[in-house]
Amino acid sequence: MKVGLFFGSFNPIHIGHLIIADTVQDQTELEEVWFVVSPQNPHKSNSTLLHEFDRLKMVELATADHFKFRVTDVEFNMPRPSYTIDTLTYLTEKHPGKEFYLILGGDNLTHFHKWKNSQEILNQYGIYVYPRPGKSKKIDHEHIHYVEAPLLDISATFIRKTIRRGGSVRYLLHPHVLDYIRDKKFFL
Repeated sequence: MKVGLFFGSFNPIHIGHLIIADTVQDQTELEEVWFVVSPQNPHKSNSTLLHEFDRLKMVELATADHFKFRVTDVEFNMPRPSYTIDTLTYLTEKHPGKEFYLILGGDNLTHFHKWKNSQEILNQYGIYVYPRPGKSKKIDHEHIHYVEAPLLDISATFIRKTIRRGGSVRYLLHPHVLDYIRDKKFFL
């Protein structure tokens, strides 16, 4: 089984994440997409992160109605910060019948060479790259595949700021995620 891994802080998960995951799954041979909720991204500050279990819950709420989406907290019990190569190695050992691929925005590909063991990731796993606003570096490699997908410029930062100022994010979040954020009074 071919599984796409969509890593992220998901602080919060938004409609852009869901559209990209659905598009990549639909346009490739991936049979499932697993959302990997990262408790600590080595390239991001934790100052605005909600608790990892709240972010996990929001991803579960957002993906529950899609039969090809799964959610994993695999990185919650791994050393922090989380490194993609370590997660890939663990998942490959734990699920020998699955072939894992990364789902990555073109903007992240620009800095991919700075990732821990990036060459090993390139050589052992496939990467599906979706377009992101701005300039993206293209890398020619047999394991990198570019996917035509909507060019979305929705950011969790914008969503958090909009909530903080009392604005509407109604069409940027799955309705269950929006209800969860309102109930918990997050990002105020």
